[in-house]
Amino acid sequence: MPQQPRDPHAFAGQLGEVDLHLFNAGQHTKLYEKMGAHPASCGGEVGTIFRVWAPNARKVSLIGSFNHWTRGKHELALTGSSGIWEGFFPGIERGALYKYAITSNLADAVLEKSDPFAIHCEAPPRTASVVWDLHYRWGDDEWMSTRGGRNSLRAPISIYEMHLGSWRRGGDHGERPMTYREMAVPLAEHVRSHGFTHVELLPVMEHPFTGSWGYQVTGYFAPTSRYGTPQDFMFLVDHLHRNGIGVILDWVPAHFPNDAHGLAMFDGSHLYEHADPRQGFHPDWKSCIFNYGRHEVRSFLLSSALFWLDLFHIDGLRVDGVASMLYLDYSRKEGEWIPNKHGGRENLEAIDLLRAMNEAVYAAFPDVQTYAEESTSWPMVSRPVYLGGLGFGMKWDMGWMHDTLSYMQKEPVHRRWHHNQLTFRSLYAFHENFVLPLSHDEVVYGKGSLLGKMPGDEWQQFANLRLLYALMYAQPGKKLLFMGAELAQRSEWNHDGALDWSLCDQPLHRGIGAFLSHLNRTYAGEPALHELDVDASGFEWIEADDAELGVLSFARRSSDDACLIVAAFNTTPVPRYNYRLGVRHEGRWREIVNSDAKEYGGSGQGNLGLVETSPVSCHGRPHSLIVTVPPLGAVFLKREH
Repeated sequence: MPQQPRDPHAFAGQLGEVDLHLFNAGQHTKLYEKMGAHPASCGGEVGTIFRVWAPNARKVSLIGSFNHWTRGKHELALTGSSGIWEGFFPGIERGALYKYAITSNLADAVLEKSDPFAIHCEAPPRTASVVWDLHYRWGDDEWMSTRGGRNSLRAPISIYEMHLGSWRRGGDHGERPMTYREMAVPLAEHVRSHGFTHVELLPVMEHPFTGSWGYQVTGYFAPTSRYGTPQDFMFLVDHLHRNGIGVILDWVPAHFPNDAHGLAMFDGSHLYEHADPRQGFHPDWKSCIFNYGRHEVRSFLLSSALFWLDLFHIDGLRVDGVASMLYLDYSRKEGEWIPNKHGGRENLEAIDLLRAMNEAVYAAFPDVQTYAEESTSWPMVSRPVYLGGLGFGMKWDMGWMHDTLSYMQKEPVHRRWHHNQLTFRSLYAFHENFVLPLSHDEVVYGKGSLLGKMPGDEWQQFANLRLLYALMYAQPGKKLLFMGAELAQRSEWNHDGALDWSLCDQPLHRGIGAFLSHLNRTYAGEPALHELDVDASGFEWIEADDAELGVLSFARRSSDDACLIVAAFNTTPVPRYNYRLGVRHEGRWREIVNSDAKEYGGSGQGNLGLVETSPVSCHGRPHSLIVTVPPLGAVFLKREH
C-alpha cells in the first residue's frame, strides 16, 4: 500500500490561493518558500512536505533513500488545476535523498527528476536532491547595515572574480579543491591584502559538469555540494562580510543543460524550455533555452534571483549571457530563428523577464547591484525600467576590454597606428554604468594569460602588464580582475588545477601583486578615482592625440572638486622626459602612483615624488607640469592644496 500524503494545508508554509495566482501570473518572487522540500511537522509528527510543478504528469511519486528508490510508495496529490503536486510525509527528515518519479500524460516512460527547487543536492556525479534546511546564525549585521554605501555607484568597487574549485587546492597533498569553510579565512586575507572590495564567484549553483565552470546549471536554488553544504557556503559569505568584502554571484538564466535528471522535458513536455529548437536550443552551448514567455517559468527565475539575495545575503548578481537572451537570432543563421510578433529580432519575453528581475531585486534589496554581461550596443542596459531601460545597475564594458587588450598585445613600435583603441571609449564611456572587466574569458581556450599577451622581453612584459592595470584603474568605471591577475600568472587558467602560488616567490611577480594592491588602495582612497565613475563631469582629456610619442593623459576629479588627479601613460619603451601637461590649477602635485617604481620591478624613473607647476599655458590650460613619463609606464599626480 502506498503511503498517503497528509494534508499539506494543515500547517505553516501552505500554498495559498494568492501563491497560485502569482505563480500562474509570472509574478511570484519567493517560490522557494513554498516549492521543493521543506522539513515540517503536522499533528505532532515530524516529516517533510514536497511540492513540484508537473502539469502534464499523470502521477508523481517520491523515490529516495527512505523507500529504497521504489516508485509508487510515496505518491503526491495534484492541487486543483495548478499543475502542482504536493504531500506531507512523516518520517522523511533532513538528509534524506530523493527524486520525483513522474509518469507523464504524454509518454509511457517514467521520468526520474531532481527537484527544481532543491536547496541541497548530492555531490556530482550523483544527482539526487537532499532534504535540507537553511538555518544559520549570521554574524554580518554590520556589513548588511552599511552595504548600500559600499555597493553605490559612487563607491570604489574593485572585484576579484574567481572560480572556487581552482583557486587553491585542499587535502594533505593538494589532491582536491578546498571546501567553502577551508577557503574562507585564506580567501578573505588574500582579497583584503590586495585591496579588492568584492569577490565575484563563477556560478556556485549546482551543475553536473565541472568543465562548464558552473555555467550549465541544474540546481537554481542549491549551492554546489562539491565544496560543502549550504551552511558551509553561508559561512564563506558570512566570513567575507565580516572582513568587509562583498559577494557577487554569477547567475545564468540564459540556458540550462539537457541532463536527464534536470529541467529538460521535465514532465514529458517542454515545460521549462521552448519546444521549437529555433527558440529552445542554444547553438553555442548545446543547451536548452528557457521559455521566458511562460508565466510559471518566469516565476521560477525571479524566485531564483531573489533566493540568493534573501537567504544567502548575496550583494549582487552578475547575469551571464544577456546578449544571447536579448536577440532571437543570436548565433543563428537566416531561417534558424523565429521573429517576434512585430517581425523583429528582439526577444520581447526575455526583455520583460530581465526588467521584471531588476525591478524585483531593487524593490526588495535596494542596497545590492545587478551586473549585465552584455556584449552588444543594446541601449540603456543600466538605465531604469521606468525610463525604458533594462534596469541593471551596471554593465560590463566588453568594448573597452577588446580594444585595450588588442592594443596592448601589439609591439610598441606599431602602437602609434592604433592609438584610437585607447581613446575611442571616451565617446561612449558614460552611456552606461560600466564595469571594466578583465575576466576569466580572456585567459582560457588558448588565449593565454594576461602576462602572456604582453609583447617584448621579460622586463617589457611585466612593464606592459603594470601599464595595463594602471590604464584600467585610472579610467572611469568599476574594476574586475580574474584570479591570477595579481600573481601575473604565466599559464592560462585551468579549472582542474589551481593558481601557481609559487610565483609569489619571484620578484617580478611579487611586484605585480604589490602594484595591484597599491592601485586598489589608491582607487579606494582617492575620491577623484571612484566618485564619478559613471558621470562625465569627473573625466577630462588633457592629451588624447599624441600617438607619435605614444603618450596619453587625462584628469579625474571628485564630486566636490576637492580631489584632482592627473594620469599620464607612456605606451613605448622610450622614457618621455620633460613632457609638458597642461593643468588648470597651479601649485604642487604629488606623484601617488608610478608603475615604474623599483619596488614593483620597474626601472625607477619618475618625478622624485613631487612636481610644481610653471606659468606656461599648455593644452588650453593656464598652467603646466613638466614630468617624466616612464618607459611602458604610468604616473598619477595628485594636486596638493
